[in-house]
Amino acid sequence: MNSSPSTPNLESLRQAIQNFTPNPRRVPFNNLKPLHDAIVELRGKNASYAIIAELLIQNGVKTSVARVAEYGRIMVDGGKRRKRRKYARTTTTAIKGVPPAPQPAPHLTATTSFQPATKPERGPRIARIRLRDGTIAGEKSSGQVS
Repeated sequence: MNSSPSTPNLESLRQAIQNFTPNPRRVPFNNLKPLHDAIVELRGKNASYAIIAELLIQNGVKTSVARVAEYGRIMVDGGKRRKRRKYARTTTTAIKGVPPAPQPAPHLTATTSFQPATKPERGPRIARIRLRDGTIAGEKSSGQVS
């Protein structure tokens, strides 16, 4: 028995690579590339991607709003990144165990005599439950002795 693996035919592989053509439906934006100038012109007139997609669909182009928006972000806008939400980042000083530098307290100069109201801290608000006999649960009536 010959257990050695067969050697690949490199010439045949090179020929197959040269003759390879991708499925046109799998090429990204294949149906939108011929309409690039029209999409750019509509975006210049502040048309939304939804309106552009609707116009293209009405004129026989098989596409969707998401596909037109993706094409616009990548091909028209030059691959601009969408704005992302800003999340609180952990600082490297906290990770290394070095305390962060103290920040000076902001100095406020008040030209008026406004004083913020200081309210005592309260616990959670609890519903006042009225029983069938008219008394409120948890409260002592005048007839109860403590």
